[in-house]
Amino acid sequence: MNHATSSATPALSLAQLNAADQATFTALLDGTYEHSPWVAQQAWQRRPFATLSALKQALADAVRHAPQDQQLALIRAHPELAGKAMVSKTLTAESTNEQGKAGLTDCTPEEFARLQQLNAGYNAKFGFPFILAVRGPRGQGLTRHQIIDTFARRLQNPADFEQAEALRHIHRIAEIRLADRFGESPTLGNLVWDWAEQLALHSDPGFKERGQLTVTYLTDAHRACSAQLQSWMRESGFDEVSVDAVGNVVGVYHGAGPQAPLLMTGSHFDTVRNGGKYDGRLGILVPMACVRELHRAGKRLPFGIEVVGFAEEEGQRYRATFLGSGALIGHFNPAWLEQTDADGVTMRQAMHQAGLPGTMEAIGALQREASRYLGFVEVHIEQGPVLNEMDLPLGVVTSINGSVRCLVEIQGMASHAGTTPMNRRRDAAAAAAEVILYVERRAASVPDVVGTVGQLEVPAGSINVVPGRCRFSLDLRATTNAARDALATDVEAEIERICARRGLSFQIERTLAVPAAPSHPAWQARWEAAVQALGLPVFRMPSGAGHDAMKLHEVMPQAMLFMRGLNSGISHNPLESITNHDTELVVQAFLHLLEGLAE
Repeated sequence: MNHATSSATPALSLAQLNAADQATFTALLDGTYEHSPWVAQQAWQRRPFATLSALKQALADAVRHAPQDQQLALIRAHPELAGKAMVSKTLTAESTNEQGKAGLTDCTPEEFARLQQLNAGYNAKFGFPFILAVRGPRGQGLTRHQIIDTFARRLQNPADFEQAEALRHIHRIAEIRLADRFGESPTLGNLVWDWAEQLALHSDPGFKERGQLTVTYLTDAHRACSAQLQSWMRESGFDEVSVDAVGNVVGVYHGAGPQAPLLMTGSHFDTVRNGGKYDGRLGILVPMACVRELHRAGKRLPFGIEVVGFAEEEGQRYRATFLGSGALIGHFNPAWLEQTDADGVTMRQAMHQAGLPGTMEAIGALQREASRYLGFVEVHIEQGPVLNEMDLPLGVVTSINGSVRCLVEIQGMASHAGTTPMNRRRDAAAAAAEVILYVERRAASVPDVVGTVGQLEVPAGSINVVPGRCRFSLDLRATTNAARDALATDVEAEIERICARRGLSFQIERTLAVPAAPSHPAWQARWEAAVQALGLPVFRMPSGAGHDAMKLHEVMPQAMLFMRGLNSGISHNPLESITNHDTELVVQAFLHLLEGLAE
């Protein structure tokens, strides 16, 4: 991280802390964790700290490994928001500063009354005060409206989940306080965070009016995002910026010589409907910030960097996922051009409206010569809760799960719910329920294997009719093709056994089979070295979601780095969020990978 532009000497330094005895160390960190010196006392044993990130990790680990009663005491040491301590002016200096910056000292009578109501309800349900890092993910402060909305939403959480969420916010509060004490600002993290906010201003009609983010392939909002990315790439110092025949935004920063190979990176900028601001887009903006740093330093590497903002990955407007990255490896189905969207517009027509050729000749010319590339790397938010639960900002991806998707229909016999004895029924829904429980049990029995029934339907069902038909979906995923296929085989065999026992028939239609994409060992090791250089532990994990890296994996080595998201890592959701400090770490990790590759 960069030092804040200030002539004042930072109040703290790692050298001071590393040289301090336990009592002095604890005193120097007083106020970082509210009325809880034991956190610093435990972290002291982890000295010396090479980076501020290592110190923060040690403090978080001290809390994570503490007994539950000690964790609860830490939560209860915090004051209520706009509560009695604020009114009586008995808050700590740190809490006074934070609540004041959030405008909680200037609540209207109605806002104050609402906060008191929420405080009472929260304490009654959980037995501890509501904890929120009111300075927010960017450090600038949340609005009172945002605070009240978050308060009301979290009041609905289960107790164990909310206790963990409170601790995560305590770590965020401590992170911001440490940044203030050390005089450090996540400059590049702020840049990427701000870029993501600006890009999210563009949204498709019908969603934008409701404050929702939706950007689907080649709409006006999609083209506005494309134009914005191109503008930022030029400002950041890319040598070539263009839009290709499928709408990908491509920026190239040349290497030191004319024959220099290329490193490809990037992700997608389309979104799901009512999605989040960082899924995909983080993987474009982070390498853009890295190129900006290289350009500002006048530095060229022994290889060029090609950053691709893939135009489509989500398959929301047309039934064509990974369209953008697939085109670069020669995987574009000509039939896609004649697909129509909900308004009857073909993909070819949409391309023409966007100024693209809409021909297979132009699209086929996009295929890359893999021998020119060193490999493909991608950074991405995790889109799950694991890193959040581990109190880790970064995770190294070992493999992108392969998946099989099926549509299943079980046929029984519809009959009267009142007159059909239980031992005479041919209940298709009851059989489906058995299958669902089997999928859950079988997937849970093997590490890194998951199975989901996400759609379940009784066609023409009625409250007083034994279900004669039941349809459901299967989504089966694993880190290896062998584990995926074993799961699919077992589930299909169990469906056959259940139906035979119950006197039912069934049909299974396999709609998708995507191979797993294990990370290339050498490239995974480069991400691991980058994480270690930041003073963080290396945590290896699979990706359960699909990514553009899966397509590039088919022609060149690939590896991914995950960053945790807030709100328990939720994604494909407006609650998707990241912090500026975690984003800074991702940018620094990417820069470290580039430097290591250049050596």
